[in-house]
Amino acid sequence: MSGQSQGGFTPTGTIATAADRRRVVFATVVGTTVEWYDFFIYATAVGLVFGQLFFEPLGANSALIAFATVGVSFLFRPLGAFLAGHYGDKLGRKTVLMWTLILMGAATALIGVLPTYQTIGIAAPILLVLLRILQGISAGGEWGGAVLMAVEHAPRTKRGIFGASPQIGVPLGLLLASGVMALMTVIAPGDQFLEWGWRIPFLLSVVLILVGYYVRRKVEESPVFTELAARKEKARMPIVQLFRKHALLVIIAAFVFAGNNAVGYMTTGGYIQGYATNPEGPIGLERGPVLWAVAGSAVTWLLTTLFAGWICDRIGRRTTYIIGWVLQLIGVFALFPLVNTGEVGLLFTGLAILTIGLGFTYGPQAALYTELFPASIRFSGVSISYAIGAIAGGAFAPTIATAIVQATGSTQAVTWYLAGMTVLGLVATLLLRDRSGIPLGPDHEDEQSVSPIYGVAKA
Repeated sequence: MSGQSQGGFTPTGTIATAADRRRVVFATVVGTTVEWYDFFIYATAVGLVFGQLFFEPLGANSALIAFATVGVSFLFRPLGAFLAGHYGDKLGRKTVLMWTLILMGAATALIGVLPTYQTIGIAAPILLVLLRILQGISAGGEWGGAVLMAVEHAPRTKRGIFGASPQIGVPLGLLLASGVMALMTVIAPGDQFLEWGWRIPFLLSVVLILVGYYVRRKVEESPVFTELAARKEKARMPIVQLFRKHALLVIIAAFVFAGNNAVGYMTTGGYIQGYATNPEGPIGLERGPVLWAVAGSAVTWLLTTLFAGWICDRIGRRTTYIIGWVLQLIGVFALFPLVNTGEVGLLFTGLAILTIGLGFTYGPQAALYTELFPASIRFSGVSISYAIGAIAGGAFAPTIATAIVQATGSTQAVTWYLAGMTVLGLVATLLLRDRSGIPLGPDHEDEQSVSPIYGVAKA
């Protein structure tokens, strides 16, 4: 019997207790929330202050340049994914997760003490971009490890809901980032927010990282990796094997995520925050109310992500995704007509509708990705597919949206861009078979190596 053939057994044959699983879920949620708080606090600050403090002297396109720095970090996610995938498949999921947490926290805290352009000139935006790159490397390695720790510990029939635990770290991170920033607009209103208020959320990362590190140290290594290590079956060059045998699968899986990520980065990438609060724009709302609206939509995103993780254990990953793409398309077409009313209540309504579809196309992702790849190269497959999807999807979505509005003076073309990305995600989903419940342990590598792509035989 494989260590994971029944989903509840460890490699030594003992049964993983409910307490063990709760500890894994708790550690996964805490760790990913801290990671994504750090990542999103930057994007929120881009929409509110970085264009003015770090890039305004660079010319009229300072906002466009500032949003481009959000995307630059995505270009380094594959590097983080390659490193994390290689070492995660060789040294373990837990080791990689500890290092990604530390790297993200250090980069975020340093942004909080970084001098502005007015103080040190061109060195300010250069250092800011370098620290953002470190955030990108960390984010590229974080997600795959968190996903595998959650799903590989899960019972076979509950992988979806267990896999939703790292997924809700995204809306929780957005909720925390938006909430802390909104609170700082009250504590340090007006010019005080520009002078020092925006720095506090970045410095708070030090405390959060210490909490996340402590929690993650208490968690046992993934049982699948432990069994691979015990059998000395770890792949020597997992990334080489991945692309030699599963390159097409990596691309298709990346497009699944890209369809969700491009739309999600309207808020997580800071675009809606910047668009709605721009004093020279068509809306010109105050920072605080917009940030609270975004925080509120993060709650609806969290709830629908959890629900999607639960329901995909019952109706399958593929069916849940298809429902999600339809709901996401509805949300895309509703978003800007509601945002452009200039009323905070309707802005929140538009974001809340959008997050229903986002939750359905994000909640099942951890389980879907884990079940796509063989055990020996799973960390590499999951991480690299995610990183490529992030580049194709959210990396430059805020920049593209900003450029479209500047060129056309309207958000209508942005809506069609987001709709096109949603359809791309749907098409990629339709190309994949549902592999819900497939055994995850190393005893079943032959079964796992059968391609999940329709029309493609064994890799």
